[in-house]
Amino acid sequence: MQARVKWIEEAMFLAESGSGHTVVMDGPAESGGRNVGVRPMEMLLMGLGGCSTFDVVSILKKSRQAVQNCEVQIQAQRADTEPKVFTNIVLHFIVSGTGLKENVVKRAVDLSAEKYCSASIMLGRAGVEITHSFEIVDVV
Repeated sequence: MQARVKWIEEAMFLAESGSGHTVVMDGPAESGGRNVGVRPMEMLLMGLGGCSTFDVVSILKKSRQAVQNCEVQIQAQRADTEPKVFTNIVLHFIVSGTGLKENVVKRAVDLSAEKYCSASIMLGRAGVEITHSFEIVDVV
Protein backbone atom coordinates (compact mmCIF):
# COMPACT_ATOMS: atom_id res chain seq x y z
CA MET A 1 0.00 0.00 0.00
CA GLN A 2 1.21 3.48 -0.82
CA ALA A 3 0.11 7.09 -0.59
CA ARG A 4 1.55 10.47 -1.37
CA VAL A 5 0.77 13.76 0.34
CA LYS A 6 1.89 17.00 -1.25
CA TRP A 7 1.87 20.40 0.40
CA ILE A 8 -0.03 22.87 -1.80
CA GLU A 9 -0.04 26.09 0.27
CA GLU A 10 -0.50 27.30 3.83
CA ALA A 11 -2.32 24.39 5.57
CA MET A 12 -3.59 22.70 2.38
CA PHE A 13 -2.35 19.31 1.21
CA LEU A 14 -3.27 17.04 -1.67
CA ALA A 15 -3.30 13.35 -0.76
CA GLU A 16 -3.15 10.70 -3.46
CA SER A 17 -3.74 7.04 -2.79
CA GLY A 18 -1.75 4.28 -4.40
CA SER A 19 -4.88 3.41 -6.38
CA GLY A 20 -4.89 6.90 -7.90
CA HIS A 21 -7.63 8.69 -5.94
CA THR A 22 -7.12 12.21 -4.65
CA VAL A 23 -8.40 14.02 -1.55
CA VAL A 24 -7.86 17.60 -0.43
CA MET A 25 -6.94 18.15 3.22
CA ASP A 26 -6.93 21.62 4.72
CA GLY A 27 -6.87 23.29 8.09
CA PRO A 28 -9.03 25.96 9.67
CA ALA A 29 -8.32 29.67 9.16
CA GLU A 30 -6.68 29.95 12.58
CA SER A 31 -4.06 27.45 11.39
CA GLY A 32 -3.51 29.19 8.07
CA GLY A 33 -5.98 27.12 6.10
CA ARG A 34 -9.00 28.07 4.03
CA ASN A 35 -11.23 25.20 5.17
CA VAL A 36 -11.57 23.73 1.66
CA GLY A 37 -10.92 20.12 2.63
CA VAL A 38 -11.17 17.65 5.47
CA ARG A 39 -8.78 17.84 8.39
CA PRO A 40 -6.17 15.06 8.56
CA MET A 41 -7.60 13.70 11.84
CA GLU A 42 -11.09 13.72 10.30
CA MET A 43 -9.63 11.68 7.45
CA LEU A 44 -8.39 9.16 9.99
CA LEU A 45 -11.90 8.84 11.46
CA MET A 46 -13.44 8.50 8.01
CA GLY A 47 -10.96 5.73 7.19
CA LEU A 48 -11.91 3.94 10.40
CA GLY A 49 -15.58 4.28 9.49
CA GLY A 50 -15.03 3.01 5.97
CA CYS A 51 -12.98 0.05 7.16
CA SER A 52 -15.50 -1.04 9.78
CA THR A 53 -18.58 -0.46 7.63
CA PHE A 54 -17.02 -2.43 4.78
CA ASP A 55 -16.54 -5.34 7.18
CA VAL A 56 -20.06 -5.19 8.63
CA VAL A 57 -21.72 -5.13 5.20
CA SER A 58 -19.49 -7.90 3.89
CA ILE A 59 -20.18 -10.15 6.90
CA LEU A 60 -23.94 -9.51 6.69
CA LYS A 61 -24.00 -10.35 2.99
CA LYS A 62 -22.03 -13.55 3.58
CA SER A 63 -24.53 -14.38 6.34
CA ARG A 64 -27.33 -14.03 3.78
CA GLN A 65 -28.90 -11.06 5.52
CA ALA A 66 -31.04 -8.76 3.35
CA VAL A 67 -29.03 -5.65 4.21
CA GLN A 68 -30.03 -2.59 2.20
CA ASN A 69 -28.10 0.18 3.91
CA CYS A 70 -25.41 0.58 6.53
CA GLU A 71 -24.16 3.81 8.02
CA VAL A 72 -21.77 4.40 10.89
CA GLN A 73 -21.93 7.55 12.98
CA ILE A 74 -18.63 8.29 14.70
CA GLN A 75 -17.98 10.46 17.72
CA ALA A 76 -14.43 11.00 18.92
CA GLN A 77 -12.67 12.84 21.71
CA ARG A 78 -9.08 14.00 21.61
CA ALA A 79 -6.59 14.79 24.34
CA ASP A 80 -6.39 18.46 25.35
CA THR A 81 -2.61 18.56 25.12
CA GLU A 82 -0.22 17.82 22.28
CA PRO A 83 -0.08 15.51 20.46
CA LYS A 84 -3.91 15.62 20.90
CA VAL A 85 -4.39 11.94 20.09
CA PHE A 86 -7.80 10.32 20.02
CA THR A 87 -8.68 9.09 23.49
CA ASN A 88 -12.18 7.75 22.88
CA ILE A 89 -14.08 6.79 19.73
CA VAL A 90 -17.69 5.61 19.55
CA LEU A 91 -18.94 3.90 16.40
CA HIS A 92 -22.72 3.54 16.10
CA PHE A 93 -23.95 1.49 13.14
CA ILE A 94 -27.41 1.99 11.67
CA VAL A 95 -28.16 -1.12 9.62
CA SER A 96 -31.26 -1.22 7.42
CA GLY A 97 -32.78 -4.20 5.71
CA THR A 98 -35.58 -6.71 5.64
CA GLY A 99 -35.79 -9.25 8.44
CA LEU A 100 -32.29 -8.62 9.76
CA LYS A 101 -31.46 -10.84 12.73
CA GLU A 102 -30.13 -8.95 15.74
CA ASN A 103 -27.66 -11.68 16.70
CA VAL A 104 -26.20 -11.71 13.18
CA VAL A 105 -25.81 -7.92 13.08
CA LYS A 106 -24.19 -8.00 16.53
CA ARG A 107 -21.82 -10.73 15.36
CA ALA A 108 -20.89 -8.69 12.27
CA VAL A 109 -20.13 -5.59 14.36
CA ASP A 110 -18.16 -7.65 16.90
CA LEU A 111 -16.15 -9.45 14.23
CA SER A 112 -15.25 -6.17 12.57
CA ALA A 113 -14.16 -4.69 15.91
CA GLU A 114 -12.24 -7.71 17.18
CA LYS A 115 -10.89 -9.45 14.09
CA TYR A 116 -11.18 -7.70 10.73
CA CYS A 117 -11.03 -3.89 10.89
CA SER A 118 -7.32 -3.21 10.94
CA ALA A 119 -7.88 0.51 11.57
CA SER A 120 -10.01 -0.13 14.66
CA ILE A 121 -7.69 -2.79 16.01
CA MET A 122 -4.60 -0.65 15.41
CA LEU A 123 -6.10 2.37 17.19
CA GLY A 124 -7.28 0.16 20.07
CA ARG A 125 -3.79 -1.27 20.50
CA ALA A 126 -2.48 2.29 20.63
CA GLY A 127 -4.65 2.95 23.67
CA VAL A 128 -7.74 4.52 22.14
CA GLU A 129 -10.92 3.38 23.91
CA ILE A 130 -13.24 2.27 21.08
CA THR A 131 -16.83 1.23 21.61
CA HIS A 132 -19.31 -0.10 19.08
CA SER A 133 -23.10 -0.10 19.09
CA PHE A 134 -25.78 -0.68 16.49
CA GLU A 135 -29.43 -0.31 15.70
CA ILE A 136 -31.52 -2.11 13.13
CA VAL A 137 -34.06 -0.40 10.91
CA ASP A 138 -36.54 -2.85 9.40
CA VAL A 139 -37.41 -1.96 5.82
CA VAL A 140 -40.77 -3.30 4.76
